[in-house]
Amino acid sequence: MIRPETAHDYPSIRQVVAAAFGSDEEADLVEAIRKSAAYRPELALIAETDGIAVGHVMVSTATLRHDSGEWPIALLSPIAVDPSRQRSGIGSALVAEVATRSNERGEAFIVLEGSPDYYGKLGFEAASKYGVQLPLPSWAPPEAAQILPLDGFDPTDPKLNGVVVYPAPFADLE
Repeated sequence: MIRPETAHDYPSIRQVVAAAFGSDEEADLVEAIRKSAAYRPELALIAETDGIAVGHVMVSTATLRHDSGEWPIALLSPIAVDPSRQRSGIGSALVAEVATRSNERGEAFIVLEGSPDYYGKLGFEAASKYGVQLPLPSWAPPEAAQILPLDGFDPTDPKLNGVVVYPAPFADLE
């Protein structure tokens, strides 16, 4: 079952995220996003099996900066699945559900940094193809910058290309 997170879920979400990434850094990021203006509670989803949290995904608000100004956009990060449940379709289901909900909210696209092999299977494409640039960490290859065009996406709209500015909670990540 996939549903929006609630405050009751926060401790179990923290455990799932820390276990998936092998550190508390991303779990701290989730908590920082929740405390920020970038937080979209309706797009912070938990996957449960038998009432136990097994996965989590968040879409928060980032900014797309371009020649004529700035535009709020959807940023998918982080996504986590309990290590004992990985490779069972939970991550794909979370991405599909958060994409559907983002589309219903009128988002033009979702950006993320991640594996092109994995996210490409879920419909993501190279962000550079559409003139969208993500400031990637030093360890990430350029093809990690990706975009999922949604129904409202018009690649000819000059507001829909530019440089992604991550929300403040991401400032300390490398």
